[in-house]
Amino acid sequence: MNLNFISGRFYKFFSFWLGPALFFIFLLFNPLDLEPKAVKVIAIAALMITWWIGEALPMPAVALIPLVLFPLMNINTISKTAAPYANEVIFLFMGGFMIGLAIEKWNLHKRIALSIVKLTGTSGDRIILGFILSTGFISMWLSNTATTMMMFPIAASVISVVQTNTSDKQKAAYFSLSIMLSIAYASNFGGIATIIGTPPNVAYASFINKHYNYDISFAQWMIICTPIAVLLLLSLYIVMVKWLYPNRIAASEEMKNMIHSNLKELGPMTVPEKRVLTVFLITAGLWITKDLINELKFFRLDDNMIAVFGALMMFILPAGDKEKKEEKLLDWSDTKKMAWGILLLFGGGITLANALQDAGLIELLGKAIADYSGTNLLLIVIVITVVSIFMSEVMSNIAQVIVIAPVVTGIAEALHINPFMLGLPMTLAASAASMMPMGTPPNAIVFASGYIQLKQMIRVGFVMNMVSIILIVLFCYFVLPHIITLGK
Repeated sequence: MNLNFISGRFYKFFSFWLGPALFFIFLLFNPLDLEPKAVKVIAIAALMITWWIGEALPMPAVALIPLVLFPLMNINTISKTAAPYANEVIFLFMGGFMIGLAIEKWNLHKRIALSIVKLTGTSGDRIILGFILSTGFISMWLSNTATTMMMFPIAASVISVVQTNTSDKQKAAYFSLSIMLSIAYASNFGGIATIIGTPPNVAYASFINKHYNYDISFAQWMIICTPIAVLLLLSLYIVMVKWLYPNRIAASEEMKNMIHSNLKELGPMTVPEKRVLTVFLITAGLWITKDLINELKFFRLDDNMIAVFGALMMFILPAGDKEKKEEKLLDWSDTKKMAWGILLLFGGGITLANALQDAGLIELLGKAIADYSGTNLLLIVIVITVVSIFMSEVMSNIAQVIVIAPVVTGIAEALHINPFMLGLPMTLAASAASMMPMGTPPNAIVFASGYIQLKQMIRVGFVMNMVSIILIVLFCYFVLPHIITLGK
């Protein structure tokens, strides 16, 4: 009998009924002594958050609850409730998803990964370094879940070759463990680097846009977060192969032949690959240079427009494939693989955050926490980062950012400090959870491979959590104030 299955089913069953129970407790008894509208909003929030945490229903389905309960309970009209589901930042992520689909469709991601591994060498340490760098780079532009899913089969094939050609079982086991954990953690850390790299980043940027009418630019985000991501990737390499699980596998001709064979099988870069790469580079270039272009005042670009432009170009440009002359770089049928539910999740999260704000609940909570938190900014940043990273070990990081972003913003406003000083470390830490399989989807994907024991993931994850906390706190406390401030 599978006890994990039973416990998981019981957890979902318990969460399913706990949500409505909390909903009616808040609604009927008003334990926090709130105003009538605030009571309704917090009751719905309790229901949604409980179901998000317990995964009692699919998260995008939970995000649809406001569309039913807000108009039904006279919290807001259906038109105003539905508006955030078409928030402009959602199109940023949609465009990024579509560009990622084109990269995947034409195997450009595989070529990038194999080429990097070829450059780094074929010893155990160097292969792992190659996977860390290639996975981290790809995850900057694709979702961390999609990146892990793409790298997983490549890693599995490499593990198979190494195990076949390594007589020392311990070395092979350490290598297998390291490469699987590396693609998960590198996906998480690489996603930190750009706004579109992982859903929590988009969720926080969207909240800031709605709350302050302020757009965090692609370049601003990268200036702060790319160095953090790079340092985390390098730290991951050192922790995995030089400290905790050294494999000491020497370079082999068989491994070198496998990499060359896979690249040879791909053949020269095809016309579709070249065109996808060109669109990708143009889009990334526009994201990075947007502010310089806007200073010319011929027209005004924003990150959302650029993402949709890149996606549209994938649909407009012919693939140039000799066998399929009419095919475009991206067809609408390709979007069946896109995570549409994430877009609904954003919409529901924004709607809930707006309602909490309008009901005055965020202001009340922020003021209450600020009254007890003192005025030591560095200490507050450390506490928020620590709480966020360990909370994310047991809670969906996207749901966490949606719920917590208004809270930390309320604290910042109550203390009259730059809101990004608390919001950004909270967001980045939510994507850095490394100890538990349920911490992030990449963690769950690689844990299911069978190469990783829970105690090993906890061991490596705890060390990486500590490294993440140190780097996030240092950059957000010392660098962030010089890059992002309201009004700039």
